[in-house]
Amino acid sequence: MLKKVLIANRGEIAVRIIRACREMGIRTVAVYSEADKEALHTKLADEAVCIGPAQSAKSYLNIKAILEAACLTGADSIHPGFGFLSENSNFAKICEEIGIKFIGPNYKLIDLLGNKSKAKETMKRAGVPVVPGSDGLIYSKEQAINLAEKIKYPVMLKASAGGGGRGIRIAHSKQELENVYDLVKQEAKVSFNDDSLYLEKFIENPRHVEIQVLGDEFGNAIHLGERDCSIQRRNQKVLEETPSPVLDDKLRAKMGETAVKAVKEIGYINAGTIEFLVDKNKDFYFMEMNTRVQVEHPITEMITGIDIIKEQIKIASGEKLSYTQKEIKFTGHSMEARINAEDPEKNFMPCPGTVKELHLPGGNGIRIDTAIYAGYKIPPTYDSMIAKVIVHGKDRNESIAKMKSALAELVVDGVTTNIEFILKILDDEDFKNNNYDTSFIAKKFKIK
Repeated sequence: MLKKVLIANRGEIAVRIIRACREMGIRTVAVYSEADKEALHTKLADEAVCIGPAQSAKSYLNIKAILEAACLTGADSIHPGFGFLSENSNFAKICEEIGIKFIGPNYKLIDLLGNKSKAKETMKRAGVPVVPGSDGLIYSKEQAINLAEKIKYPVMLKASAGGGGRGIRIAHSKQELENVYDLVKQEAKVSFNDDSLYLEKFIENPRHVEIQVLGDEFGNAIHLGERDCSIQRRNQKVLEETPSPVLDDKLRAKMGETAVKAVKEIGYINAGTIEFLVDKNKDFYFMEMNTRVQVEHPITEMITGIDIIKEQIKIASGEKLSYTQKEIKFTGHSMEARINAEDPEKNFMPCPGTVKELHLPGGNGIRIDTAIYAGYKIPPTYDSMIAKVIVHGKDRNESIAKMKSALAELVVDGVTTNIEFILKILDDEDFKNNNYDTSFIAKKFKIK
């Protein structure tokens, strides 16, 4: 078993990983930027090392500083969490070269699956249904237009190295495609330092359903069910639930089996998520694979009772999977709301500031993952998510009721949040009746 884990991250996910390590008797090292000197993860870890100024590029994305911190403290492993360096194949490769265990898949798989066009071809060979589109990259505007004429509009132009909803544009006509081509290319270059693009058919009004998978180095693989992430704003998830109310048992089993087959085919090791689009005909298509733990992993933990972070650490330690597929039992329904310091009335403008008063809800089946506390100053430098409210009920209706109760009780005084906005979603009749897709927020709240 690993002895000391450095967490190359911040915020609630860093706190989440530290707590899992504590329970396993593993020592932890927190890294922090100058802006995060008083952050909760620095107080909970056994050791904490400053790795640079507030800017991410000089701290949480500073590979040299992070590895120096690991060597300085004698950490034998690094957990990257999500975001930052979690899907950076170069970082994982350097860790391997200097003998520090990267808690995640091999760098070659990160590289393969991080490139969206390569990942699509890989999944296609593994027998996973993929969205019709380019075979590999698109190298010119003319090539994109010719392909779009074949697969029919609307089409989606995407950055091959993309993620987080950036580097994506939808075109409903040749004129629109010509207009967005250079824009996407430029955005891809700025955001990912890689302007390569690919094109695929745009599946209209789909559900976004992902399958959580685990694989070990002995060739074993399982899935932990699905998560429905269709409630999103500008490709950023807002509210997630499991099980997905759009899947029946037959489709659920088929998607799970397809995901496990893919994991075994590519030799995937550690935790990962295969994301699918499900269309109105209940056909599903591979979208991408995330080679890390997901923000929304707690809802899977709530219905399975399995601690995904602990499983990641066990797998990285060379252990076999703790469970077989037959041993995975799904109980009840779970839902997660992402609480952001932002103002929905001002186009969701980030609202950093000092948390003057904080009250976290409690009760049966309610979990809060957060790193804020009364007196904590939320920095303006990072992502605006400050907490996740997770609930578990016997069915979907109970989950919705619990979430509404928890959010009504949650008090974050001093900063503006999206709590009221999420309550509006939960009160919406279409949402309650499972009549929604990825365009729900845009259409219902007239948000572009």
